[in-house]
Amino acid sequence: MEKLKVGILGATGMVGQRFITLLSDHPYFQIEVLAASERSKGKRYEEAVGGRWKMDTAMPEAVKDMVLYNVNEVETVASKVDMVFSAVDMSKDEIRKIEEDYAKTETPVVSNNSAHRWTPDVPMVIPEINLEHFKVIEDQRKRLGTKKGFIAVKPNCSIQSYTPALAAWKEFEPYEVVATTYQAISGAGKTFKDWPEMNGNIIPYIGGEEEKSEKEPLRVFGHIENGEIVCAKEPVITCQCVRVPVLNGHTAAVFVKFRRKVTKEQLIEKLVNFRGYPQEHDLPSAPKQFIQYMEEDNRPQVALDVNYEGGMGVSIGRLREDTVYDWKFIGLSHNTLRGAAGGAVLCAETLVSLGYITAK
Repeated sequence: MEKLKVGILGATGMVGQRFITLLSDHPYFQIEVLAASERSKGKRYEEAVGGRWKMDTAMPEAVKDMVLYNVNEVETVASKVDMVFSAVDMSKDEIRKIEEDYAKTETPVVSNNSAHRWTPDVPMVIPEINLEHFKVIEDQRKRLGTKKGFIAVKPNCSIQSYTPALAAWKEFEPYEVVATTYQAISGAGKTFKDWPEMNGNIIPYIGGEEEKSEKEPLRVFGHIENGEIVCAKEPVITCQCVRVPVLNGHTAAVFVKFRRKVTKEQLIEKLVNFRGYPQEHDLPSAPKQFIQYMEEDNRPQVALDVNYEGGMGVSIGRLREDTVYDWKFIGLSHNTLRGAAGGAVLCAETLVSLGYITAK
């Protein structure tokens, strides 16, 4: 296939940088436009980023001399690309508006931002779990008055460490969940150089995170009704979110009650055999095995397991019976790969495969 021309909105930030590393040699996509704030307009990408390159791999040569556009010059950027990835750093209202403005130019938008996660006709998708939510795009296009343009989003990074397990166990009817997430500093767009006070420290608060962690899985588990996503009622989830001194990797400690009696062997079997469209269609960013189960008492560990399947897989361990709840486990996912840019790229690959994104 001929590669689709893509733009990255918010290209100088941490998630924008991650998009660049993931797309710089991608079989489906060719980076055509990099866009950022007004102050970066006209600068070479390398100059605009300066000393703020936060990836552990070198900046790809192909983007260093690309001249940045102003993200607000919607018509100009949209005229050069087939689709855009959005990682803009603006207020929620500004993000909602600019993403809709791009969609109305007949440019599909796949967003890492949270602004549209609760727009009723915008699909929020983990492709292995709720692929069918992409069907709501047809209703969204009617509202926007578009033929090709639309917005799709991926969920919050922290829910990726436990929601896939709950999805794998759906038939056993999990109905009550307690989760505590231990979240890496890159989730705040930081490194230890930017945030030295996180060394040896824990902060028991991440603004807005607990609400997202409790509510977003229910939207993922929801269904389409009258052209809108309707949330599932269960499982009821209560969550605490803690910032920990780790660069990459969100860990979750989770307790679950099930309506149906289930054995440890059944739970593990469902995890390791859980597959979806990305695996069945061998999409470029898809992990071959979405969820691995680790038998060792001291796994999963961030240091050893965060890059499982190129950071796109989920690691589960320490599954055991509980005295108050039925079962408990530890989950781990890479927050800027599966949880952010990588999850958005996998959504885009899925949308290309399903025919929702095509060349203009």
